[in-house]
Amino acid sequence: MCVLENIVQNISKVMIDKENEIELMIIALLSDGHVLLEDVPGTGKTTMAKCFSKSIDGTFNRLQFTPDTLPSDIIGQEYFDVKTSDFKIRKGPVFSNVILIDEINRAVPRSQSALLELMEEKTVTLGGESFPLPKPFIVIGTQNPFDSIGTFPLPEAQLDRFLLTIKQGYPSYENEKNMLKRFRMGNPIETIESVISINEIMRLKEEVKRVLISDDIEDYLMKIIQSTRHHKYVEIGVSPRGSLAFMRAIQSRAFIHGRDFCIPDDVKALAQPLLAHRISLNVEGEVKTTKQHIVQEIIDLTPVAVESR
Repeated sequence: MCVLENIVQNISKVMIDKENEIELMIIALLSDGHVLLEDVPGTGKTTMAKCFSKSIDGTFNRLQFTPDTLPSDIIGQEYFDVKTSDFKIRKGPVFSNVILIDEINRAVPRSQSALLELMEEKTVTLGGESFPLPKPFIVIGTQNPFDSIGTFPLPEAQLDRFLLTIKQGYPSYENEKNMLKRFRMGNPIETIESVISINEIMRLKEEVKRVLISDDIEDYLMKIIQSTRHHKYVEIGVSPRGSLAFMRAIQSRAFIHGRDFCIPDDVKALAQPLLAHRISLNVEGEVKTTKQHIVQEIIDLTPVAVESR
């Protein structure tokens, strides 16, 4: 577990008081999932993603999405080579272990849809041939709020492919003051070095799969999932893909906290970042409440599972 603690300490050289957010990033990595960092501009979304990627001894690429970003800019393309009189494949920047997609909601829907296959199946189809992506593979997307100028809301199918949504928020007075001191002499991100290898990550992911989920915890999780589908303000509830993601995530959280079994606190801690972006509200719900409030209401009303191994 000291390896995972090293990631937290490494990123904390730059990000102040973000241990919970860093833990969520590690959970996504161990769960074979993706992360969406959502907040107003200037709150450190890109910095967090860059620090996380630099902590991993793997390949990294960054994509800056704009309205003129094309699918071929993301996944690559098939082209005709005049010299050889044959078609060849040029692989895109997504063929890396960690992909940072900055301002993901500034690309048009056509380009956003290029991410669907690679995020779900970890493959890319070019020229009628399927190419596997490196392992591990994680997409870290950042986006500004939907009401920002020049943004295109992500479709439900794509949001469902993100394991977690993380909102960092504004720092406190003291934390922001400490940030000023930390950046006074330069950018501390330059001091970030990799602290975990690809082989180590793959080993830890296999250990996570052995974390026990009792029948009580499964029932607790499923009651929460079912409640999202029958809430009076919800148009579309959490999908079966979300159920599987929830299961993997609570296993990872238990593992990070040094347990080989899951407890109700694992479910409660991950409910908001894992479920809120997966539900769609009906017209009445959009007026009267929020997704976060509905998830919290469901957690409060669902009987807690009996802790057992």
